[in-house]
Amino acid sequence: MTAATDDPPRPRALSGKERYIKGAVLGEGTFGVVTKAEDTLTRRHVAIKKIRLGKYKEGVNFTAIREIKLLMELRHPHVIELVDVFPHKRNLNLVFEMCESDLEAVVKDKFLPLGTPEVKSYVKMTLEAVAYCHASWVLHRDLKPNNLLIAPNGALKLADFGLARVFGSPNRRFTHQVFARWYRAPELLLGSKAYGPGVDMWAIGCVFAELMLRKPYFPGSSDIDQLGRIYAGLGTPTEENWPGHKNMPDYVEFSHGVAPPLRQLFTTAPPEALDLLQKLLAFDPNKRLSAADALKHAYFSSRPFATPFPDLPRPTQKFGDDGGGGGDDAGRGTSGLMPPPDSVHGGDAKRARTAPRAGDAAHFAAADRDESPATEPHRDRDRDRNRGEFDGGRRIGGGDRDTDERADGGAPMSTSGGGHGTDAMGQLGLDSCDRPALSTVDRAYLRKRKHDLDVAFLAASQEGSEEQGGG
Repeated sequence: MTAATDDPPRPRALSGKERYIKGAVLGEGTFGVVTKAEDTLTRRHVAIKKIRLGKYKEGVNFTAIREIKLLMELRHPHVIELVDVFPHKRNLNLVFEMCESDLEAVVKDKFLPLGTPEVKSYVKMTLEAVAYCHASWVLHRDLKPNNLLIAPNGALKLADFGLARVFGSPNRRFTHQVFARWYRAPELLLGSKAYGPGVDMWAIGCVFAELMLRKPYFPGSSDIDQLGRIYAGLGTPTEENWPGHKNMPDYVEFSHGVAPPLRQLFTTAPPEALDLLQKLLAFDPNKRLSAADALKHAYFSSRPFATPFPDLPRPTQKFGDDGGGGGDDAGRGTSGLMPPPDSVHGGDAKRARTAPRAGDAAHFAAADRDESPATEPHRDRDRDRNRGEFDGGRRIGGGDRDTDERADGGAPMSTSGGGHGTDAMGQLGLDSCDRPALSTVDRAYLRKRKHDLDVAFLAASQEGSEEQGGG
C-alpha cells in the first residue's frame, strides 16, 4: 500500500492545442488558415486546418462535421489521415498528416518528367483511393488535381471530403452543383440529381487526360461552354451511346458533331492509355469503368510499369513557398487542406454562396496562362462577387459548396461562334466554328431565364440586406 502511494503521479497526456507546436503558415484563405505544426506525442509534422466558426449559438457547420465523420471512418494509404480534432477559442482545428504539395504542382512543373510510368503511378494511386471510398459507399464529388496531395514519401493522398456523401440509398437525390466545372460529368452539367460513382470516375478520366497533356482537358468557363468542349472532344451524345440523356432536367440541344480521334491530341500515349481514357469518359455513367475494374485494365499490367511512389519526382514548389504551392490567398497552395467555403456562417456563408469559388477557370485563356481550376484572379473574383453569379440563365451559389462562376457575358461561350484563342481543343484544329452550337430557341430561352432570375436575385439580395440591417 505504501509503495503504491509513494509512486510519483504519471504526467498528464497533452491534448488539444497543448499537444502541437505550431510553425509556419502553409496557406491562408478567406475562411481559415492551414499551419504546419509538430505533434509532441508522435514527433511528426502535421498540418492544422483551422476553421473559423460562426457567431454565438450558430454552432459548427454541418459540412465540417460530415467531413470529420467520414475521415474518422476512412483509413487507407492513399486517403489523407485525420489525426486529431480539437476546438480552440472560436475555431475548430482539424489535424491532418503533413503533405508537401499536390498533383497540380506536379502537372505544372515543366522540369518534372511525366512519362507513362509516372502518369501510370499517379492514376493507379488515385484509383486505389477512390475504389476504397466507393467500396465504403462514399462518393468524393470533388476530385481534381489540387485535391490529390503528395506526401513526403511521394505517396498520393486523396483529400478534401467536404463535398463527400454516403450513397446507396434507393431514390436518394443529390445536388448537381458539385465538382470544379472542368471535372464535372455531363450528367451533372445537364442537371441530374440521381447519380452514383460514375461522377467520380469521369473526374478521374479528366485528371488522367490532364496528366498526359500537362494542361486541363476541358477548361470550360460556363456549364454550357463545358458541354460544348466535351462534345467537341468526344462527339455529341446519341441515344445509342447515352440512352435517356434528352430527358435530363437541363438538357439543351447541340448540333451534331463527330468525335475526333484521341490519337490526334494524345500523340505519345500508349494504346492501352487511350482505351482506358475512353472507358472512363463514356457518356453513359452506367458504362463507365468502376474504380475496381479500372485497376484491372491492361494499361496497368503492360510495360512500362508504374513507378513506385518513393521514386516519383517531387515538384520544386511546396506548400508554404511563396504563399503555398503556387497559389493565391484563397488557399490553392494548401488544396484539399483548406477550409471549404461553407465552413462559415451568417453573412460570410451568404457571401460564400454568391461568390465564385476558387475551383473554376476565370476565362478561356486560363490554360494558356498556366492557371488552373483552383485559381482565379482577384480582380475577377471581386468583380463577380459584386455582380452576382449566373450560369446559363440560372443563378448559381445555393446548395453544397457551389463550384460555378459567372457566365453572363464575362467571357464568350464556345457556342457563340466567336474566337477563343488556343486551348486543349486548339491542338485538334477545332476553333469555335467547329464546336457544337446551341439552337436559336435555346439561346432565347436561356437569355429570358437569366433575366427573370437576375431580377429575382436582386430582390432577394435587397431583402436579405434589410433583414441584416434590422437585426
